[in-house]
Amino acid sequence: MLHPIQGGDSITTSRTSQGDNKDNVYLFPSMLDQYQIQLTRMLEAEQYGEAKTLLLFLLRCQGEDRRHYEEWGNLLTWLDMAFPDTGGSNGHNDALLVPEEEEEDEDSIRRQVLTSDKQDDAYVEQILYIMQNHPVVDQQILALERAVHLDHPEVDEAIVSWLTGKELHPALQFKALQCLRKREVTGQIRLQRLGETVDLEIEETPLSMDDFPVVVTHVVERVESVTEVMDSTLPHFAKELWKECLQCLYGTSVYNLMVKDEEETVDCFAAALHQSLELSLYGRSDDDQLRDTYGITDALRFRYEQACRALRMVAQFHGDDNGSEP
Repeated sequence: MLHPIQGGDSITTSRTSQGDNKDNVYLFPSMLDQYQIQLTRMLEAEQYGEAKTLLLFLLRCQGEDRRHYEEWGNLLTWLDMAFPDTGGSNGHNDALLVPEEEEEDEDSIRRQVLTSDKQDDAYVEQILYIMQNHPVVDQQILALERAVHLDHPEVDEAIVSWLTGKELHPALQFKALQCLRKREVTGQIRLQRLGETVDLEIEETPLSMDDFPVVVTHVVERVESVTEVMDSTLPHFAKELWKECLQCLYGTSVYNLMVKDEEETVDCFAAALHQSLELSLYGRSDDDQLRDTYGITDALRFRYEQACRALRMVAQFHGDDNGSEP
């Protein structure tokens, strides 16, 4: 049998019986990865109808690992609940989610939610379900931005329960904290962030760069002053990268060390940010030159390397998702 992949090549499967019995389909082992990749691409492109069709096909296949069937079944259930109107033709007609090229600002989201005639239990449930279960972090963040403006008594409890239930992507945690603050929720919350247990006051969550301690600005300004003579575009990339780092580091021991506002600490984090910037753009960095440029002496070497390790950890998460700015 040949089963065509959407937009790609046909994938060969075999049957154990003759005829057209669709319940006796087996995948060649080498083909499974290609289906998984295609499924991921469909989800990222919001082609939910096509994703449902592919999942139904995979669930009919025989002889795969049990965990694969569980994952496919759970994902199909989620798609059916979140997007009941998407068939096998096009998954781009969902009203809650928008393509990246049509990103909405907060004012437009607020207007859309507040003026929607769907502010009923089903609408609220759908937004919260996307927030909790969507496989793409960007779409969970978009659901959080909509949740800010929901007028429903169960929203705050649902967000807190989800946020504290398991360790989430650190940028997603930060967005959830911002959502709670905008909803005027107060009090302390305990989270697992980058492997640490942290206690945070919700009402102290920064909503913009101006809400962070001034030392945070000093770090990126230090990098901007160094990089602007190298390439006029580098300061912009440095600023965006630093915003992403702050989302992930906020509240951790590394963040608390940085905000003590010591000049030497600023130098260490600025050098680490510069290194991370070069690695992300060029794939290489001259460590000796960076330490000389930012005045990292032997006495500061440990603090500098600690900052580098923290930003490398953030970069691993950034590889999975491009968080938006604080």
